[in-house]
Amino acid sequence: MDNLIATARSNKVAVLLGFQDFSQLTRDYGDKEAKVVMNTVGNIFSGQVVGDTAKTLSDRFGKVLQKRQSMTINRNDKSTSISTQMDSLIPPSKISNLTQGMFVGAIADNFDERIEQKIFHCEIVVDNAKVAAETKAYQSIPVITDFTDENGVNRMKDMIKKNYDRIKEETKQIVADELQRIKDDPALAHLLQQGE
Repeated sequence: MDNLIATARSNKVAVLLGFQDFSQLTRDYGDKEAKVVMNTVGNIFSGQVVGDTAKTLSDRFGKVLQKRQSMTINRNDKSTSISTQMDSLIPPSKISNLTQGMFVGAIADNFDERIEQKIFHCEIVVDNAKVAAETKAYQSIPVITDFTDENGVNRMKDMIKKNYDRIKEETKQIVADELQRIKDDPALAHLLQQGE
């Protein structure tokens, strides 16, 4: 699969892979192939995931230098200290607790299309009123075939059996016609005799 991704990218073909969890990729393709696939893809979009997948994504999104300020107060004195520490840009706990419509991800850029902010944590805003209006305008799927006869009896099984028998007879006729064509053709007749 990793060859497909790399070859497609070099030919300007987009490949879209979807997994509910990275563990499915590992289960289906093995540990080595799964790691290669995860490291080959450039764009990642994810909703809520937990466990190792959340940790893997968090590691992929990287770390950022955070300033921390702490204050100590005692009876006589108050002191403030400032320190820096590398923290996950999007921690696994945040990825594990994403609500519906919230996503995290990373995108790749090109030489001629630089993207300054490649890592994102965003929400898809849904216009519920517009969705409800669109849903209300849906039309029922038309009934293409109705197996009810003029007496109101459902004849679906009878029709299926009739079609099955018709197809079976047509298949027998096709085979018989082909056998006759082969027998009538001297160039093919010897092949039929060898098979008998």
